[in-house]
Amino acid sequence: MNSLHKTAILVFSNSAAEELSHKAIPNGEVLFQTLTQETLQKANRTGLPYFHISEKEQKGSSFGERFTNAIQTVFEEGFECVITIGNDTPQLKTTHLLKTAAALKAGKTVLGPSLDGGFYLMGIHKSNFDKETFKRLPWQQSSIFNKISSLLDQTDSLLYQLPVLSDIDTIKDVKRLAYFKNSISSTVLYLLTLLLKLDKALQTSVLSLFSATFLQQPFNKGSPVLLHS
Repeated sequence: MNSLHKTAILVFSNSAAEELSHKAIPNGEVLFQTLTQETLQKANRTGLPYFHISEKEQKGSSFGERFTNAIQTVFEEGFECVITIGNDTPQLKTTHLLKTAAALKAGKTVLGPSLDGGFYLMGIHKSNFDKETFKRLPWQQSSIFNKISSLLDQTDSLLYQLPVLSDIDTIKDVKRLAYFKNSISSTVLYLLTLLLKLDKALQTSVLSLFSATFLQQPFNKGSPVLLHS
């Protein structure tokens, strides 16, 4: 470990194929490949050491186990603080990571809440981390931000909260983020716009198929209802 750094960044993100096996975003492979690349670039620009742990390196049968084990892995490398992020928050900036590192240095813990009730970033000290307690948290549920906030509030350090950002889990998230032109990269914005066009084209194709199959058939009123026997 570099003795100049007590904090490391954990990029906990899967491959595009694995991400899309859990997310309803058709044709999103290139988007998530780009998001991963940009996230790693943002981590690199901080000057802090960082680890990228994908499904190839993750250990555990549940998300909670895999995430908790990944955090433990970084602490076992000798770091005192870990900043965890994923790859699905295009509004995340290098400045968010640097603010988190500064807050950790000041003895605080950090959370970046997501619009859906989760969080896109967590900054914790080794002294705040209990592996078994973390495993039991309701991961991937809308209550996780409140649960993790309550847990961190019980520690000796103050909780510092970053701005609320939107992550990408569904096509609705894609539509929402497409309006934030000034807070995401031009490359991601282009891919979001392209996905929306493809989604609209798919909807049009389905409607056209429905129209050709059903609406153009001769109307049949059916047999009269038998009211009396």
